[in-house]
Amino acid sequence: MGAGHDHGAQVLRAGEKHRGRLWAAFGILAGFMLVEAVAAGLTGSLALLSDAGHMFTDVLGIGMALAAISAASRASRDGQRTFGLYRMEVLAALANAVLLFGVAIYVLVEAVRRFAEPPEVLAGPMLVVAVAGLLANIGAFLLLRAGATESLNVRGAYLEVLGDLFSSVGVIVAAAVIALTDWWYADPIIAVAVGLFILPRTYRLGRAALRVLVQAAPPHLDVTEVRDALAAVDGVADVHDLHVWTLTSGMEVASAHLILARRGDLAAVLAGSRQVLHDRFGIEHATLQAEPQDADGVCDQSGW
Repeated sequence: MGAGHDHGAQVLRAGEKHRGRLWAAFGILAGFMLVEAVAAGLTGSLALLSDAGHMFTDVLGIGMALAAISAASRASRDGQRTFGLYRMEVLAALANAVLLFGVAIYVLVEAVRRFAEPPEVLAGPMLVVAVAGLLANIGAFLLLRAGATESLNVRGAYLEVLGDLFSSVGVIVAAAVIALTDWWYADPIIAVAVGLFILPRTYRLGRAALRVLVQAAPPHLDVTEVRDALAAVDGVADVHDLHVWTLTSGMEVASAHLILARRGDLAAVLAGSRQVLHDRFGIEHATLQAEPQDADGVCDQSGW
């Protein structure tokens, strides 16, 4: 069990060590979100407004990531919360996906409405703000890149900033086209492109969060393969009630009942089973119950 506890601490530290970078990215994006929102109103650009809305979800997502890190840190010292509040970051990621989906739908609906009669847009100020937005997103992207592989919530913020980076490029293109040709349709077209770019990423983030919340097996693990590997451990006659799930990003958990062979050694079976789970499947937190083969009624299989 010590390995599982240590791994949980590692997951918590993974969020805490990126706290400073998250705060820096939060400050950059929050400040520039306000600039883009004001500029969108002054220039009449829907593309700029969509970028500001996208940036708002970035700011909200990073804010929720910071809140989740703080809550998990406090809960880890509370004996009543035996798993801490690791799921907070997953809930925050799911909420972020829902909000991002709403922004994308709004932009798409508004863009379709504008196709009927596209309003004039002030291309010069729009271009200046879009270039500045691109630089802000590049800065936030570089700050979050290091933690994207260690935390689902940081990864969500990182992916949103990446999307914002591309949407800023799109706004720059729209502003340049309008400035050179007065073709006002460029603004709603880019807004639609940004909205369509947001939706697939939102779906993937939401699906990843939901898999954790419904305690589905991690997508990279085959439960049948895990069961067969445990059954092949010397001294194990059978395996049942096997469950594998993700507690939070980077922390897979397993529980299983092992039926001991008649000459099976309890200590060797437990050690060998944990070793298999660790080496082959990367599962460091496992709760294993060993049962004698001929002990009737020791365990009623739940069939879960």
